[in-house]
Amino acid sequence: MSALKGNLETAAIFIIIAAVFDFLDGFAARLLKVSSAIGKELDSLADVVSFGVAPGMIIYTWLVRCTEGISPLHQGAIYDYLPFIALLVPALSAVRLARFNIDENQATSFLGLPTPANAMFLGFLPLAAEKLVFLNNFWIVWGLTVIFSLLLVTNIWMLSLKFKDFKWQGLNIARYILLIIGVILIPIFGWGAFPIIIMAYIIISLLYHALIKLQVI
Repeated sequence: MSALKGNLETAAIFIIIAAVFDFLDGFAARLLKVSSAIGKELDSLADVVSFGVAPGMIIYTWLVRCTEGISPLHQGAIYDYLPFIALLVPALSAVRLARFNIDENQATSFLGLPTPANAMFLGFLPLAAEKLVFLNNFWIVWGLTVIFSLLLVTNIWMLSLKFKDFKWQGLNIARYILLIIGVILIPIFGWGAFPIIIMAYIIISLLYHALIKLQVI
């Protein structure tokens, strides 16, 4: 609702709040030692809304706004429909979450970009555009929407940020590096730091996986 009314910062902050509650519901279930099949499904349905529909609406609104920067000579009816590419976000988020539910091999790592990470990237693009002016370009935002939506359903290895312990070793090194990057970037870019942090997350994941494949680590 906030996104469709043009309050993109408020809408993006709600994604952060949703991510906090997404962590807390799992934490509470483990603490209370309770679980159920219906709880798992409801969790995924909530995630589709929080990390699929919400960023999709933000990107749709931002794409519509970006069309205002296109020269009247190049504007046409096609620009009324191109922003609907944002519907890929909730659609492929639902596919990503369904795959996760039936895959038992994603406990310490993920296949494909996690939906919260995708939501953080796309949902905060308009806020990052205040300092990264190229994100005001319609076609760049359109292309990023397609690429990141497809990343949800790829088989690319991605790092899980869940700590089992806090030692400086193994996967924890990559996790700590990402946290350090976040601590540095947030004071500089504010809310707009999240897309950059997610890009760093993807690069660190790919590099770490490549080093494992090369048996360097």
